[in-house]
Amino acid sequence: MMLADRTALVTGAATGIGRATAIAFAAAGARVAVNHHGQHADAAAVVDLIRAHGGAAMAFEADVTSADALAAMVDAIGKQLGPLDIAVHNAGVIQEKPFLETTEADWDFVVGVDLKGVFLCCRAVLPGMVARGRGCVINIASELGHLGRARYAPYCAAKAGVIGLTRSLAREFAPAIRVNAIAPGPVETRMLSAEFMSPEVLEMERAIPAGRFGRPEEIAATAVFLASDAASFFHGQVLGPNGGAHMG
Repeated sequence: MMLADRTALVTGAATGIGRATAIAFAAAGARVAVNHHGQHADAAAVVDLIRAHGGAAMAFEADVTSADALAAMVDAIGKQLGPLDIAVHNAGVIQEKPFLETTEADWDFVVGVDLKGVFLCCRAVLPGMVARGRGCVINIASELGHLGRARYAPYCAAKAGVIGLTRSLAREFAPAIRVNAIAPGPVETRMLSAEFMSPEVLEMERAIPAGRFGRPEEIAATAVFLASDAASFFHGQVLGPNGGAHMG
């Protein structure tokens, strides 16, 4: 029970990496706020699964691009589950499109969720952590924030921004609050599908040293570690469970 008696928020927790992280946090003893945006059934299923295994969880709807919605959510979490000790900012979107066809609206949508959303989430959770003199923030970046990729300019720029934001906040809020990031490689989620990626990109994703896609649970295990006391000396780090897609 590495996270016993702690309250954790996971954004975008209805599916994929967020879902796996919420379940792993609950298994480690945390009370989990399962954030979603319009995915009521999926979020409820996560909560039901956690409770069925003896854990504590509640679903909270909020758009991560709305500062007011996030403030209301954090307030509600505090009243219903307790003040936040851990926040994992995972909610994200992706888009494949040639750069010269990428519109300003495309840019605003992807960067708005993937970078501004993380900024707003940090703004929402950090005041309470500062007031209590403790806390842990984990921002979900991507290997593509290091590598870049053709036809994914807004996504790559946003994820690189998440890495920079993480390091800046880590310096500003240490030592009481630890801020770190996870930059996953290709993971078996809806994002890694023909819905969002062309066949040639999917083939490129498969050509990594591990020879397979990662599982959401493998990323969740990294998040549990970073949220635990075992990672007490980690500040401003970017951990890369990526199957060797990026080494450095």
